[in-house]
Amino acid sequence: MAIRIFANIKPEILIWARQSAGFSQEAVAASIKQTLDTILSWESGDSAPSIPQLRELATLYKRPLSVFYLQEVPMGFMVISDFRRTSPESPRKFSPELTQEIRIANQRRMLAKEMLTDIGSEESIAFNFSISIQDSPEQAGLKMREYFGLSTTEQPYRSDTSGRTGLTLWRELIEKAGVLVFQSIRIASEEASGFALAYPELPVIVINRKDAPVRRLFSLLHELAHLGLRKSGVSDLEVDSPRPLEDKALEAFCNGVAASALMPESIFKLDSVVLRHGQSITWDDAEIAHIAGKFGVSREAAVRRLLTLGLTNNDFYNTKREQYRQEHIEKKDQEKHSYVSAPIKRNMPQETLSNYGRRYIDLVFQNYYQDKLTLSEVSGYLGIRTNHVLALGHKLGASW
Repeated sequence: MAIRIFANIKPEILIWARQSAGFSQEAVAASIKQTLDTILSWESGDSAPSIPQLRELATLYKRPLSVFYLQEVPMGFMVISDFRRTSPESPRKFSPELTQEIRIANQRRMLAKEMLTDIGSEESIAFNFSISIQDSPEQAGLKMREYFGLSTTEQPYRSDTSGRTGLTLWRELIEKAGVLVFQSIRIASEEASGFALAYPELPVIVINRKDAPVRRLFSLLHELAHLGLRKSGVSDLEVDSPRPLEDKALEAFCNGVAASALMPESIFKLDSVVLRHGQSITWDDAEIAHIAGKFGVSREAAVRRLLTLGLTNNDFYNTKREQYRQEHIEKKDQEKHSYVSAPIKRNMPQETLSNYGRRYIDLVFQNYYQDKLTLSEVSGYLGIRTNHVLALGHKLGASW
Protein backbone atom coordinates (compact mmCIF):
# COMPACT_ATOMS: atom_id res chain seq x y z
CA MET A 1 0.00 0.00 0.00
CA ALA A 2 1.40 3.40 -1.06
CA ILE A 3 2.35 5.77 1.73
CA ARG A 4 0.61 9.13 1.44
CA ILE A 5 2.93 12.08 2.17
CA PHE A 6 1.34 15.30 3.34
CA ALA A 7 2.79 18.74 2.69
CA ASN A 8 4.28 20.48 5.69
CA ILE A 9 2.99 23.96 4.90
CA LYS A 10 1.40 26.77 6.85
CA PRO A 11 -2.34 27.36 6.36
CA GLU A 12 -1.87 31.13 6.06
CA ILE A 13 0.29 30.53 2.98
CA LEU A 14 -2.52 28.48 1.42
CA ILE A 15 -5.00 31.27 2.13
CA TRP A 16 -2.67 33.92 0.70
CA ALA A 17 -1.98 31.87 -2.44
CA ARG A 18 -5.69 31.33 -3.09
CA GLN A 19 -6.76 34.90 -2.43
CA SER A 20 -3.92 36.41 -4.46
CA ALA A 21 -4.98 34.20 -7.39
CA GLY A 22 -8.59 35.40 -7.14
CA PHE A 23 -10.26 32.09 -6.20
CA SER A 24 -13.03 31.46 -3.72
CA GLN A 25 -12.85 28.35 -1.56
CA GLU A 26 -15.84 26.93 -3.45
CA ALA A 27 -14.12 27.48 -6.81
CA VAL A 28 -10.97 25.72 -5.61
CA ALA A 29 -12.96 22.74 -4.39
CA ALA A 30 -14.71 22.42 -7.74
CA SER A 31 -11.51 22.90 -9.76
CA ILE A 32 -9.46 20.20 -8.03
CA LYS A 33 -12.43 17.93 -7.28
CA GLN A 34 -12.32 18.12 -3.50
CA THR A 35 -15.09 18.87 -1.03
CA LEU A 36 -15.46 22.36 0.39
CA ASP A 37 -14.90 20.89 3.87
CA THR A 38 -11.52 19.59 2.69
CA ILE A 39 -10.41 23.03 1.50
CA LEU A 40 -11.65 24.61 4.73
CA SER A 41 -9.76 21.99 6.73
CA TRP A 42 -6.52 22.69 4.86
CA GLU A 43 -6.84 26.45 5.37
CA SER A 44 -7.68 26.11 9.07
CA GLY A 45 -4.69 23.85 9.66
CA ASP A 46 -6.81 20.91 10.80
CA SER A 47 -5.40 18.84 7.94
CA ALA A 48 -2.95 19.27 5.06
CA PRO A 49 -2.97 18.49 1.34
CA SER A 50 -0.89 15.64 0.01
CA ILE A 51 2.05 16.45 -2.25
CA PRO A 52 0.04 15.62 -5.42
CA GLN A 53 -2.82 17.79 -4.15
CA LEU A 54 -0.40 20.63 -3.44
CA ARG A 55 0.86 20.35 -7.01
CA GLU A 56 -2.73 20.72 -8.21
CA LEU A 57 -3.08 23.88 -6.13
CA ALA A 58 0.20 25.24 -7.50
CA THR A 59 -1.00 24.66 -11.06
CA LEU A 60 -4.38 26.24 -10.35
CA TYR A 61 -2.89 29.32 -8.64
CA LYS A 62 -0.06 29.57 -11.18
CA ARG A 63 2.59 29.57 -8.46
CA PRO A 64 5.81 27.56 -8.22
CA LEU A 65 5.58 24.73 -5.70
CA SER A 66 8.37 26.26 -3.62
CA VAL A 67 6.20 29.30 -2.80
CA PHE A 68 3.96 27.14 -0.59
CA TYR A 69 6.88 26.35 1.72
CA LEU A 70 7.47 29.98 2.69
CA GLN A 71 7.44 30.54 6.43
CA GLU A 72 5.41 33.72 6.27
CA VAL A 73 3.11 35.50 3.85
CA PRO A 74 5.10 37.72 1.43
CA MET A 75 4.78 41.38 2.35
CA GLY A 76 5.64 42.73 -1.09
CA PHE A 77 3.36 44.84 -3.25
CA MET A 78 -0.07 43.25 -3.61
CA VAL A 79 -1.23 44.85 -6.83
CA ILE A 80 -4.83 43.67 -6.55
CA SER A 81 -5.41 45.70 -3.40
CA ASP A 82 -4.95 48.92 -5.35
CA PHE A 83 -8.11 48.19 -7.35
CA ARG A 84 -10.46 46.99 -4.65
CA ARG A 85 -12.51 49.60 -2.88
CA THR A 86 -13.50 49.40 0.76
CA SER A 87 -16.99 50.78 0.09
CA PRO A 88 -19.62 48.27 1.26
CA GLU A 89 -21.96 49.45 -1.50
CA SER A 90 -20.64 47.20 -4.25
CA PRO A 91 -17.11 45.84 -3.78
CA ARG A 92 -15.63 44.51 -7.00
CA LYS A 93 -14.67 40.88 -7.37
CA PHE A 94 -12.18 39.79 -9.99
CA SER A 95 -12.09 36.49 -11.83
CA PRO A 96 -8.97 34.32 -11.46
CA GLU A 97 -8.13 35.16 -15.09
CA LEU A 98 -8.19 38.91 -14.46
CA THR A 99 -6.35 38.51 -11.15
CA GLN A 100 -3.60 36.51 -12.83
CA GLU A 101 -3.37 38.96 -15.72
CA ILE A 102 -2.78 41.83 -13.29
CA ARG A 103 -0.10 39.79 -11.54
CA ILE A 104 1.56 38.94 -14.88
CA ALA A 105 1.58 42.60 -15.93
CA ASN A 106 3.20 43.55 -12.62
CA GLN A 107 5.82 40.83 -13.06
CA ARG A 108 6.62 42.00 -16.60
CA ARG A 109 7.10 45.52 -15.29
CA MET A 110 9.56 44.29 -12.66
CA LEU A 111 11.43 42.36 -15.35
CA ALA A 112 11.55 45.47 -17.52
CA LYS A 113 13.07 47.48 -14.67
CA GLU A 114 15.67 44.78 -14.11
CA MET A 115 16.49 44.68 -17.81
CA LEU A 116 17.02 48.45 -17.88
CA THR A 117 19.41 48.13 -14.95
CA ASP A 118 21.24 45.16 -16.48
CA ILE A 119 22.09 47.02 -19.69
CA GLY A 120 23.16 50.10 -17.74
CA SER A 121 20.47 52.24 -19.34
CA GLU A 122 20.37 55.89 -18.25
CA GLU A 123 16.98 56.26 -19.89
CA SER A 124 14.48 58.04 -17.65
CA ILE A 125 11.55 55.83 -16.75
CA ALA A 126 9.58 58.54 -14.93
CA PHE A 127 6.13 59.17 -16.37
CA ASN A 128 5.52 62.91 -16.34
CA PHE A 129 2.05 63.30 -17.84
CA SER A 130 -0.47 64.36 -15.21
CA ILE A 131 -4.02 65.63 -14.99
CA SER A 132 -6.23 66.48 -12.03
CA ILE A 133 -9.71 65.36 -11.08
CA GLN A 134 -10.31 69.08 -10.60
CA ASP A 135 -9.86 69.58 -14.35
CA SER A 136 -12.93 69.30 -16.53
CA PRO A 137 -12.78 66.21 -18.76
CA GLU A 138 -12.56 68.58 -21.75
CA GLN A 139 -9.53 70.37 -20.31
CA ALA A 140 -7.85 67.10 -19.32
CA GLY A 141 -8.43 65.62 -22.78
CA LEU A 142 -6.79 68.61 -24.45
CA LYS A 143 -3.86 68.38 -22.02
CA MET A 144 -3.46 64.75 -23.01
CA ARG A 145 -3.52 65.53 -26.69
CA GLU A 146 -1.06 68.42 -26.37
CA TYR A 147 1.33 66.43 -24.15
CA PHE A 148 1.62 63.74 -26.81
CA GLY A 149 2.10 66.27 -29.58
CA LEU A 150 -1.21 65.86 -31.39
CA SER A 151 -2.96 68.83 -32.97
CA THR A 152 -6.10 70.17 -31.31
CA THR A 153 -7.25 71.88 -34.50
CA GLU A 154 -6.99 69.09 -37.08
CA GLN A 155 -7.09 65.31 -37.10
CA PRO A 156 -3.51 63.99 -37.49
CA TYR A 157 -4.46 60.55 -38.81
CA ARG A 158 -6.74 59.45 -41.62
CA SER A 159 -10.31 58.30 -41.23
CA ASP A 160 -10.46 54.63 -40.23
CA THR A 161 -13.65 52.80 -39.33
CA SER A 162 -11.65 49.95 -37.75
CA GLY A 163 -9.80 52.18 -35.26
CA ARG A 164 -6.46 50.50 -35.99
CA THR A 165 -4.76 53.64 -37.33
CA GLY A 166 -5.48 55.62 -34.18
CA LEU A 167 -4.67 52.67 -31.93
CA THR A 168 -1.27 52.19 -33.55
CA LEU A 169 -0.38 55.90 -33.37
CA TRP A 170 -1.52 56.45 -29.79
CA ARG A 171 0.13 53.26 -28.54
CA GLU A 172 3.45 54.24 -30.13
CA LEU A 173 3.30 57.71 -28.53
CA ILE A 174 2.35 56.35 -25.12
CA GLU A 175 5.12 53.73 -25.13
CA LYS A 176 7.69 56.37 -26.11
CA ALA A 177 6.54 58.42 -23.12
CA GLY A 178 7.59 55.64 -20.74
CA VAL A 179 4.53 53.37 -20.45
CA LEU A 180 4.45 49.62 -20.97
CA VAL A 181 1.37 48.80 -23.06
CA PHE A 182 0.28 45.16 -23.21
CA GLN A 183 -2.72 43.45 -24.74
CA SER A 184 -4.48 40.60 -22.95
CA ILE A 185 -6.16 37.61 -24.53
CA ARG A 186 -7.21 35.99 -21.23
CA ILE A 187 -9.77 38.47 -19.92
CA ALA A 188 -13.43 38.20 -20.89
CA SER A 189 -14.71 41.33 -22.64
CA GLU A 190 -17.69 41.36 -20.30
CA GLU A 191 -15.44 41.70 -17.25
CA ALA A 192 -12.89 44.33 -18.24
CA SER A 193 -11.81 46.41 -21.19
CA GLY A 194 -8.45 47.04 -19.55
CA PHE A 195 -6.59 48.12 -16.46
CA ALA A 196 -3.83 50.51 -15.41
CA LEU A 197 -0.97 50.13 -12.92
CA ALA A 198 -0.24 53.73 -11.99
CA TYR A 199 3.39 53.59 -10.91
CA PRO A 200 5.31 56.90 -11.02
CA GLU A 201 8.00 55.06 -12.99
CA LEU A 202 7.35 52.66 -15.85
CA PRO A 203 3.57 52.45 -15.39
CA VAL A 204 1.53 49.82 -17.20
CA ILE A 205 -1.59 49.80 -19.36
CA VAL A 206 -3.25 46.54 -20.39
CA ILE A 207 -6.08 46.54 -22.92
CA ASN A 208 -8.31 43.64 -23.88
CA ARG A 209 -7.39 42.20 -27.25
CA LYS A 210 -10.76 40.44 -27.46
CA ASP A 211 -12.37 43.85 -28.00
CA ALA A 212 -12.69 45.52 -31.40
CA PRO A 213 -9.87 48.00 -32.19
CA VAL A 214 -12.23 50.99 -31.82
CA ARG A 215 -13.00 49.89 -28.27
CA ARG A 216 -9.34 49.17 -27.55
CA LEU A 217 -8.40 52.67 -28.69
CA PHE A 218 -10.93 54.22 -26.33
CA SER A 219 -9.78 51.87 -23.53
CA LEU A 220 -6.15 52.85 -24.12
CA LEU A 221 -6.89 56.52 -23.53
CA HIS A 222 -9.23 55.75 -20.65
CA GLU A 223 -6.39 53.88 -18.92
CA LEU A 224 -3.99 56.68 -19.83
CA ALA A 225 -6.29 59.04 -17.93
CA HIS A 226 -5.95 56.72 -14.92
CA LEU A 227 -2.17 57.04 -15.18
CA GLY A 228 -2.44 60.82 -15.47
CA LEU A 229 -4.45 60.84 -12.24
CA ARG A 230 -1.97 58.41 -10.60
CA LYS A 231 -4.85 56.05 -9.85
CA SER A 232 -4.68 52.36 -10.71
CA GLY A 233 -7.93 50.86 -11.91
CA VAL A 234 -9.77 48.10 -13.71
CA SER A 235 -12.18 49.45 -16.29
CA ASP A 236 -15.10 48.12 -18.28
CA LEU A 237 -16.14 51.50 -19.78
CA GLU A 238 -19.74 50.88 -18.67
CA VAL A 239 -20.24 53.37 -15.85
CA ASP A 240 -23.74 52.01 -15.26
CA SER A 241 -22.37 48.63 -14.15
CA PRO A 242 -22.55 47.81 -10.41
CA ARG A 243 -19.68 49.44 -8.55
CA PRO A 244 -19.11 51.89 -5.68
CA LEU A 245 -20.05 55.53 -6.32
CA GLU A 246 -16.41 56.64 -6.08
CA ASP A 247 -15.55 54.23 -8.87
CA LYS A 248 -18.43 55.40 -11.04
CA ALA A 249 -17.34 59.02 -10.76
CA LEU A 250 -13.73 58.15 -11.59
CA GLU A 251 -14.69 55.96 -14.55
CA ALA A 252 -17.06 58.61 -15.93
CA PHE A 253 -14.28 61.19 -15.67
CA CYS A 254 -11.79 58.95 -17.48
CA ASN A 255 -14.36 58.22 -20.18
CA GLY A 256 -14.85 61.96 -20.64
CA VAL A 257 -11.10 62.56 -20.88
CA ALA A 258 -10.70 59.81 -23.48
CA ALA A 259 -13.59 61.19 -25.53
CA SER A 260 -12.16 64.71 -25.41
CA ALA A 261 -8.68 63.53 -26.40
CA LEU A 262 -9.97 61.42 -29.28
CA MET A 263 -12.65 63.84 -30.47
CA PRO A 264 -11.65 67.41 -29.50
CA GLU A 265 -14.56 69.84 -29.68
CA SER A 266 -12.47 72.20 -31.84
CA ILE A 267 -12.15 69.50 -34.52
CA PHE A 268 -15.44 67.71 -33.97
CA LYS A 269 -17.73 70.71 -34.51
CA LEU A 270 -15.91 71.77 -37.68
CA ASP A 271 -16.33 68.40 -39.38
CA SER A 272 -18.12 68.81 -42.71
CA VAL A 273 -20.96 66.42 -41.79
CA VAL A 274 -21.50 68.10 -38.43
CA LEU A 275 -21.52 71.56 -40.03
CA ARG A 276 -24.08 70.50 -42.66
CA HIS A 277 -26.35 68.73 -40.22
CA GLY A 278 -28.26 71.73 -38.90
CA GLN A 279 -30.22 71.92 -35.66
CA SER A 280 -31.91 68.51 -35.67
CA ILE A 281 -31.21 66.33 -32.62
CA THR A 282 -31.51 63.13 -34.68
CA TRP A 283 -28.66 61.84 -36.80
CA ASP A 284 -28.90 59.20 -39.50
CA ASP A 285 -26.69 56.10 -39.55
CA ALA A 286 -24.51 57.38 -42.39
CA GLU A 287 -23.70 60.58 -40.48
CA ILE A 288 -22.84 58.66 -37.32
CA ALA A 289 -20.70 56.18 -39.28
CA HIS A 290 -18.78 59.09 -40.88
CA ILE A 291 -18.04 60.68 -37.50
CA ALA A 292 -17.05 57.36 -35.93
CA GLY A 293 -14.74 56.58 -38.85
CA LYS A 294 -13.09 59.98 -38.85
CA PHE A 295 -12.06 59.68 -35.21
CA GLY A 296 -11.57 55.90 -35.12
CA VAL A 297 -14.16 55.34 -32.39
CA SER A 298 -17.27 53.21 -32.03
CA ARG A 299 -20.63 54.50 -33.17
CA GLU A 300 -21.80 54.63 -29.56
CA ALA A 301 -18.79 56.76 -28.59
CA ALA A 302 -19.56 59.11 -31.50
CA VAL A 303 -23.20 59.51 -30.42
CA ARG A 304 -22.13 59.99 -26.81
CA ARG A 305 -19.85 62.79 -27.97
CA LEU A 306 -22.76 64.40 -29.82
CA LEU A 307 -24.69 64.29 -26.55
CA THR A 308 -21.83 65.76 -24.50
CA LEU A 309 -21.44 68.64 -26.95
CA GLY A 310 -25.18 69.42 -26.94
CA LEU A 311 -25.80 68.19 -30.48
CA THR A 312 -28.40 65.58 -29.52
CA ASN A 313 -30.39 64.56 -26.45
CA ASN A 314 -30.55 61.65 -24.01
CA ASP A 315 -33.51 60.00 -25.70
CA PHE A 316 -31.67 59.76 -29.02
CA TYR A 317 -28.48 58.56 -27.37
CA ASN A 318 -30.29 55.85 -25.40
CA THR A 319 -32.15 54.71 -28.51
CA LYS A 320 -28.92 54.33 -30.50
CA ARG A 321 -27.14 52.71 -27.59
CA GLU A 322 -29.84 50.05 -27.36
CA GLN A 323 -29.70 49.56 -31.13
CA TYR A 324 -25.95 48.97 -31.02
CA ARG A 325 -26.30 46.64 -28.03
CA GLN A 326 -28.84 44.52 -29.88
CA GLU A 327 -26.68 44.44 -33.00
CA HIS A 328 -23.73 43.29 -30.90
CA ILE A 329 -25.78 40.47 -29.34
CA GLU A 330 -27.00 39.35 -32.77
CA LYS A 331 -23.47 39.42 -34.17
CA LYS A 332 -22.14 37.31 -31.30
CA ASP A 333 -24.98 34.85 -31.77
CA GLN A 334 -24.21 34.55 -35.48
CA GLU A 335 -20.52 33.98 -34.72
CA LYS A 336 -21.41 31.13 -32.36
CA HIS A 337 -23.35 29.36 -35.09
CA SER A 338 -21.07 30.17 -38.00
CA TYR A 339 -19.10 27.31 -39.54
CA VAL A 340 -15.35 27.71 -39.59
CA SER A 341 -13.82 25.41 -42.19
CA ALA A 342 -10.24 25.63 -40.92
CA PRO A 343 -8.35 27.45 -38.16
CA ILE A 344 -6.59 30.64 -39.18
CA LYS A 345 -2.84 30.21 -39.25
CA ARG A 346 -1.25 32.19 -36.42
CA ASN A 347 1.54 34.70 -37.02
CA MET A 348 3.40 34.32 -33.73
CA PRO A 349 5.96 37.14 -34.25
CA GLN A 350 3.14 39.59 -35.03
CA GLU A 351 1.01 38.31 -32.13
CA THR A 352 3.93 38.71 -29.75
CA LEU A 353 4.61 42.25 -30.91
CA SER A 354 0.92 43.08 -30.56
CA ASN A 355 0.56 41.55 -27.09
CA TYR A 356 3.84 42.68 -25.48
CA GLY A 357 4.42 46.00 -27.25
CA ARG A 358 7.56 47.33 -28.89
CA ARG A 359 8.96 48.97 -25.74
CA TYR A 360 9.06 45.75 -23.73
CA ILE A 361 10.30 43.65 -26.64
CA ASP A 362 13.04 46.17 -27.47
CA LEU A 363 14.27 45.87 -23.89
CA VAL A 364 14.38 42.09 -24.16
CA PHE A 365 16.38 42.23 -27.39
CA GLN A 366 18.76 44.90 -26.05
CA ASN A 367 19.58 42.55 -23.17
CA TYR A 368 20.09 39.72 -25.63
CA TYR A 369 22.47 41.79 -27.79
CA GLN A 370 24.55 42.64 -24.71
CA ASP A 371 24.69 38.95 -23.69
CA LYS A 372 22.56 39.58 -20.61
CA LEU A 373 19.98 37.05 -21.80
CA THR A 374 20.33 33.79 -23.68
CA LEU A 375 18.15 32.94 -26.66
CA SER A 376 16.35 30.45 -24.44
CA GLU A 377 15.66 33.15 -21.85
CA VAL A 378 14.34 35.52 -24.53
CA SER A 379 12.02 32.72 -25.58
CA GLY A 380 10.81 32.39 -21.99
CA TYR A 381 10.38 36.14 -21.47
CA LEU A 382 8.20 36.41 -24.58
CA GLY A 383 6.46 33.06 -24.33
CA ILE A 384 7.36 31.92 -27.86
CA ARG A 385 9.63 29.32 -29.43
CA THR A 386 13.19 30.23 -30.36
CA ASN A 387 12.47 30.07 -34.10
CA HIS A 388 9.71 32.64 -33.56
CA VAL A 389 12.16 34.77 -31.57
CA LEU A 390 14.46 34.85 -34.61
CA ALA A 391 11.56 35.78 -36.88
CA LEU A 392 10.48 38.51 -34.47
CA GLY A 393 14.01 39.90 -34.42
CA HIS A 394 14.01 40.13 -38.21
CA LYS A 395 10.57 41.75 -38.14
CA LEU A 396 11.93 44.45 -35.84
CA GLY A 397 14.87 45.02 -38.17
CA ALA A 398 17.39 43.29 -35.93
CA SER A 399 20.83 42.33 -37.20
CA TRP A 400 21.58 38.68 -36.48
